[in-house]
Amino acid sequence: MRIHIGLENGNENRSIAWALDLPGCFAYGAEEKEALLAVPLAVLAYRDWVGKHTPDSWLKDLGDFDVRLVEVFNGYTIDDNFDLAEKGYEVNALFRHDWKPLTRVESRRAAQMLTWISDDLLAVLSDLPAETLDRTYEGERWSVRGILGHVAGANWWYLERLGLAGMERKDLPRDAFERMRLVQERLLAALVEMEGMQRVVGRDGELWSPRKVIRRAIWHGRDHSEHIQKLLTGKG
Repeated sequence: MRIHIGLENGNENRSIAWALDLPGCFAYGAEEKEALLAVPLAVLAYRDWVGKHTPDSWLKDLGDFDVRLVEVFNGYTIDDNFDLAEKGYEVNALFRHDWKPLTRVESRRAAQMLTWISDDLLAVLSDLPAETLDRTYEGERWSVRGILGHVAGANWWYLERLGLAGMERKDLPRDAFERMRLVQERLLAALVEMEGMQRVVGRDGELWSPRKVIRRAIWHGRDHSEHIQKLLTGKG
């Protein structure tokens, strides 16, 4: 199996190696070489994560695989006039692969993965006392409850890039759990709309497509699920 990698440099001052054919599979590095070297272990961890959630894993016969770097994107920051700037809005990658319309199989797999992320988060957090959910951590921007709300808000924002959010930000529930449930419902409905959609749009100086939205949403959900787990176990 050949795994095609899109490398993004400068994402929050780090490099991310994206497995373009495996949404939700990614590896970090302080610089691009470190990110690329981390890909094989990230692929195996991704295979295990998928296998934990379904007996019909599309990676159960993974076997040997070949990692191939196919594109590099160097991120940059722009100001309100869309000029390059040291501070401002960080523009993230749209790889050539992201231009391809989502197939039905890809859309359904994305729905599965996004459901696993949401269900796992809600299952773990729903029974926690308020003092745990709202505990603050040194060096952290949010509490665990805040992270949950952030994940839901980010998913709304991703959909809004394509005009598929179905509601305004002001209409999102203040309660993080309700926000997650509502946005998840809309996200799954939007996935059906995205099947076969040939749309690439520019918003705030950045290009977006259905495939990029899915890539970012699954990555973000997995990343913060691990983040929450580390905080709750004292490993953050």
